[in-house]
Amino acid sequence: MSDLFFLSLCLGAGVAIGLVYFRLVRVSSDLMLGVGRGGLWQGLALSAARLLVLGAVLTFAAFQGAGPLLALSLGWLIGRFAVLRWAS
Repeated sequence: MSDLFFLSLCLGAGVAIGLVYFRLVRVSSDLMLGVGRGGLWQGLALSAARLLVLGAVLTFAAFQGAGPLLALSLGWLIGRFAVLRWAS
């Protein structure tokens, strides 16, 4: 697999992870505040799961090298900007 293809794959995965991650930030905060269906513990469990998955993905990217880690992190930030843009 070529390096450029792998980096673009990491960038796309980072965007997808960023979109899901920051959408789940809103869902977990709604659960913790009692706005949605569920409660405080479900919101805390969702937050912990969100952080664990992000940590696992970033650790996997770090083992692949600096390029994939940077591409994944950039994609994660792009996903963040997209979710914040849609929220306003």
